[in-house]
Amino acid sequence: MTTDLIRRRTAPRHLVSSIIYHCVMLLFAAIFLLPFYWMVISAFKSNIEIFSQPIAWFPDPIRWENVSALFARTDFPFLRQFANSVFYAGAVAFGTCFSCALAAYSFACLRWRGRNLVFAFTICALLIPPIVTFLPTYIGWSRLGLNGTYWPLILPSFFGDAFYIFMLRQFFLSVPRELMDAARLDGASEFRIWWQIVLPQVRVALVIVALFAIVYTWNEFFGPLIYLKTREDFPLSVGLFTFRSQRAVEWSISMMGATFTAVPMVVLFLFTQRFFQQGLATKGLK
Repeated sequence: MTTDLIRRRTAPRHLVSSIIYHCVMLLFAAIFLLPFYWMVISAFKSNIEIFSQPIAWFPDPIRWENVSALFARTDFPFLRQFANSVFYAGAVAFGTCFSCALAAYSFACLRWRGRNLVFAFTICALLIPPIVTFLPTYIGWSRLGLNGTYWPLILPSFFGDAFYIFMLRQFFLSVPRELMDAARLDGASEFRIWWQIVLPQVRVALVIVALFAIVYTWNEFFGPLIYLKTREDFPLSVGLFTFRSQRAVEWSISMMGATFTAVPMVVLFLFTQRFFQQGLATKGLK
């Protein structure tokens, strides 16, 4: 009886606190989604309607012709630049996952002299700002004759990244060593152990690393701006900026391009958010 009485008294309090909590979360969600909503509705307005007073919170009429106008622009080859962004982000994600997984396996699962010292130097690389190494790196790629191509942007991902190596190493440490020792007794090579035993155990971490690399590369601006030279080679991050700087008055087309640039990342997150939850729930990040 006492337990039932306590439950009856605390139930209204829990209900009120739950309502308040969800109202606050909805308020914050609305604040964060407002700029995205404004971008989307502005993409279907005319340039005059975007700055009309009072503010029109829904386009009337909806200008679907802005979509065809975006794809028809010769000074903004959207589809070509979209394909460039997909290629660029996919290649960097693949190179990052491959190289960082190999390095993390070596640091976590193999015993060799100087391992801890080399890992310490790898972590120290996180303390070096990228802008410090930019000039000598640019000169090196220039002397190789690769400026104006995607090689300076993609090849570095195949040499590892200190943050992702550290992250994957924490996951690799959670893989039972008994599985690897049993495979070694059966005569399996280290590459086969890495490929067939360890990687399937940490696939959630690999997906997270790939997602981080894709999102970062998709939005990267400085590197493509410096190394690429022609409009046809630009990814969307640079192409949209270039169009916006040259056509400052065409707000509707700029908003349409920004909308189509942001939508793939939103869709990607909606389909992969469960991997973030699984990754944070594992002990690999502890």
